[in-house]
Amino acid sequence: MFKNLEIISKMDSLHQELLWEDREVKFDTPHLHNRLHIGEKILDTVCHIEDSKGNPGDTGKLLVTNLRIIWHSLVHKKFNLSIGYARIANMSTRMVHLHTKNRIPSQALYILAISNETRFEFLFTDVSGETARRDQPIFASVSDVHHLYQRTFLYRDLKLRGAIVQAGQLILLPDERVFSEVQGVWNLSSDQGNLGSFVVTNIRLVWFADANETFNISLPYLQLDNLRIRESKYGPALVIQTAETGGNYMLGFRIDPVERLNELFKELCSLHTIYKDQPNFGIQYDPQDARQRLAAAAEEAAQATQFKIDNYQELDERQEREINTKLNKYLAAGSLGILSTDQTTVEPIYCKELGFAMEPIPNGYKLQDLWNVLPTKMIDE
Repeated sequence: MFKNLEIISKMDSLHQELLWEDREVKFDTPHLHNRLHIGEKILDTVCHIEDSKGNPGDTGKLLVTNLRIIWHSLVHKKFNLSIGYARIANMSTRMVHLHTKNRIPSQALYILAISNETRFEFLFTDVSGETARRDQPIFASVSDVHHLYQRTFLYRDLKLRGAIVQAGQLILLPDERVFSEVQGVWNLSSDQGNLGSFVVTNIRLVWFADANETFNISLPYLQLDNLRIRESKYGPALVIQTAETGGNYMLGFRIDPVERLNELFKELCSLHTIYKDQPNFGIQYDPQDARQRLAAAAEEAAQATQFKIDNYQELDERQEREINTKLNKYLAAGSLGILSTDQTTVEPIYCKELGFAMEPIPNGYKLQDLWNVLPTKMIDE
């Protein structure tokens, strides 16, 4: 489709360091916790944590970043772990007993990760020995950030045919700003082409078809590997090559006139350069605020379970005992089929008031008593 004979405009390759931190599980990488990816931030730190499966007896730190979990030993500097959020299949907390004389119960974080069809199990245990930490959600930030990662994939991953456009308008992500919108853009992925529109933001490039909004492409700058203008059988075209983690796609788009194509090309190159220096992975998390919200929720739950006298109405226990005594005596006599002390079996009689046959009412009772199981006052209330 694209000819190599003529290149109208070509800039240096937009190759950038491949993002692997959220997609791999790595062991004992030199200077792991000191070499973060550009845009990667440490959101929380949990001290006095042991890697109970791989490095029992070594006290370390658990670092929660916006891309992965890092554990590194404080005793042996070469021992460390990196677990990308994209590889975590399951996560839970549990109580375990430390291998001490007193077998003190302690919190532990269990993680199941799958990388390259290999399953890894990790168990991170609190070895601080602090009683107060047993009842605190010390691993809450790990779960919170992992959930945020799962809900922000559009910041990092190429998406085809997603629900990203509504009534011709792009559904913006948090912190996303639109810089330009270009109509009359032909997608050259098929022989006949598809006419649509471009939306250029500070995070991604979006194209969607005019005839069908669900036929669309959301391409974060993070997955943009190469960008150039080349000659095609349809004329000058914008050619975009995605990164290996973005599927290694080759995408072509034609825009008329050529001057508008060149303007868009320069704009995309500029935005991509800015993004490389300050990438936005979409995860915003404040551990201090999260802890305050957890504490407030726990306090509210505790207050809800407290007994409040004002919310209850006192009942007349004497009246209740009278009802239960009469009802129980009646049921006991009826279940035995007897109504007197001489153990005589009774025959049903015709009741004029009700119009059908029934057992005789015991001595001391009236027909009305059958309906007075609950006092009239209680029924009315």
